[in-house]
Formats: sequence, C-alpha cells, structure tokens
Amino acid sequence: MRDGLRPGLTATMTYTVPPERTVPNLLPESAEFAALPNVLATGYLVGIVEWTCIRAIAGQLDDAERTLGVHVDLSHEGPTPPGADLTVSVELVSVEGRRLTFSVRASDDAGVVCKGTHERAVIDIARFTDRLAARTGGRSDGQVEAAGH
Repeated sequence: MRDGLRPGLTATMTYTVPPERTVPNLLPESAEFAALPNVLATGYLVGIVEWTCIRAIAGQLDDAERTLGVHVDLSHEGPTPPGADLTVSVELVSVEGRRLTFSVRASDDAGVVCKGTHERAVIDIARFTDRLAARTGGRSDGQVEAAGH
C-alpha cells in the first residue's frame, strides 16, 4: 500500500442502467427473480458500488496488491429503471491495517437510490491465489473438482 492510501480519497461514477442489469436478469435460472419488476437489481447495485470504490483508490496500491469486498451495509431505497443514470459517490473514510471503509451514496434523477458503507480488504494477489488453490484442490480457475473425478 502506498502512503497516499488514506481517508479522504473519493470517486464519483455515473452508470447508465442497461436492461440486462435488472432484477429478472440477476439469476436467469430463478423463476422467482424473473417475476419481479424490471428495475436495477440490488446485486448489480453492489457491484457498481464496489467498482466505484476500486476507482477511488486507483494508483494507491502496490503492483502485487488488489482489493476485495468483505462487507456491505447498503440500503436500496429507490427503484432505478433501465436507461436511467445512476450516480455513485464514495469516500474512503477509514484505513485500519489492510481494511478500507468507504461511505457510499447513490442517486438517480428521482432521488436517493442507496446509502451506507462498504469495506474492502487489501490483498497480496499471489498469496490470495495460493490460498484459493488450497481451497479448490489446486485448480487456478476457482472451480472445485467433484469427488471421484
């Protein structure tokens, strides 16, 4: 981690919601999701928040480091339809060791969509890959082999 990785870093990103990021498309194999309204899915919203947080700390990690989301505490207060612009603003509010905490707020033209916090952990990518291989029987793609195969 570089010295510049400290509270106060910010990022804002605007994302136009495409039809394939709506609730019915979150898990296409789920009939239950397919029957729900055609609005931005919370699962995709979390991904957009994570993306914005990654952008906030761009250039502040060593080459061998990445961050992974480890905690999400977000409201989802308003529906955002396909074609609408979602604006996500984040601020790094705490750096405790390798744990980063971000304050998050998102809105669209109709008002607040989400607010809360998101935590990310700084990882050494080689060490993480080794740990993953230990959990997946040595496979580098993260797929677990079935017993007896």
